[in-house]
Amino acid sequence: MSIADMSFIQRMIYIVQNYSGSLIKGAGVTMAIAIICTALGCLIGFGVGIVQTIELKKTTNPISKFLIKVVKGFLYVYVEFFRGTPMMLQAAFIFYGFSQLFGINLGMWKAAILIVSINTGAYMAETVRGGILSVDIGQTEGAKAIGMNHFQTMTSIILPQALRLIMPQIGNNLIINIKDTCVLSIIGTVELFFTFKSISGALYTYFEAATVTLIIYFILTFACSRIMRYIEKKMDGPVNFDLATTDTLAYTSGLNQAFVTTRERL
Repeated sequence: MSIADMSFIQRMIYIVQNYSGSLIKGAGVTMAIAIICTALGCLIGFGVGIVQTIELKKTTNPISKFLIKVVKGFLYVYVEFFRGTPMMLQAAFIFYGFSQLFGINLGMWKAAILIVSINTGAYMAETVRGGILSVDIGQTEGAKAIGMNHFQTMTSIILPQALRLIMPQIGNNLIINIKDTCVLSIIGTVELFFTFKSISGALYTYFEAATVTLIIYFILTFACSRIMRYIEKKMDGPVNFDLATTDTLAYTSGLNQAFVTTRERL
């Protein structure tokens, strides 16, 4: 029986049976790029977010103030440019433009990781900045009062608290990257969407191949979503936080209960 004589379900089964290896390989490439680039993008976002929240005071050294303003201006342009332009055009510009303008021939993997990482970093920068600003200002003032500089305050006091607040966005960026890696097919990256185009072009079964690919994408994103929710739940800790004390009077007098804080009250 030729593929043209098969039913819709039969054609889907045929695609899975004959191209499962290519689909799994494409899904593996998609996941590898998404995970690596989300991690690198978070590092970029944390770095940019820390710099963007540096407070310039009148007592700041004029040279330092000038350099910080220049760096902040550059980072502002970076964030706005990569958030305001399509990643597909960014991929074409970096992959082909670097070769023509600077003679830099990036390989497929290097280009893919660079493109998705800096794009994710631009979005994460604003997320991190918002997370930092959401932490009570008293935390920063207390850290400065004991002599901590901005970097120490961020890494030791603010970011550990902000991390829980931005975890949902990190998971969201991972899911977005799983889907958005499809734009890398424009530079020849053999990921899941590129595999779909190859299968549908070879068999002329666009609807069937698209259905199979959609199911795979959904499985990947749903699994990652559940994993990130599990991590968020673990970061929340126990429901009740009891005061650690050896004073038995604290329990009999009800003082301990006064310090019990539930997650619902936070």
